[in-house]
Amino acid sequence: MTEHPITPPPELIQRWSEQFEAGRSLYAMFEDIYKAGADQELDACCEWLQDPDLNVDTYKLRAHRRPQPPSLKEQALALINHDPANQPFLSDKGIDTIRRALEQLPDNN
Repeated sequence: MTEHPITPPPELIQRWSEQFEAGRSLYAMFEDIYKAGADQELDACCEWLQDPDLNVDTYKLRAHRRPQPPSLKEQALALINHDPANQPFLSDKGIDTIRRALEQLPDNN
């Protein structure tokens, strides 16, 4: 029997098994397994699309399919630029996000 191209490597299966035995939640395990499979599939697609005859920008594909979460600065700016008619007060989480963003700024005396 041949191995499927996106079968996880034995080391990864062993690590997940150890994490499960250590009491990691099944939900967290499935989430990691799902992400790992999706990442392997994306890598395989990007590798296939690197054929020069196809003329495809795999960087844009990867960026679109695996977007990075907004930076702390982007999150804070989004909170500050909110529409007061829809959200008149910041939540504790919003205030904490802005505080953490401000703490990262250098002190310019």
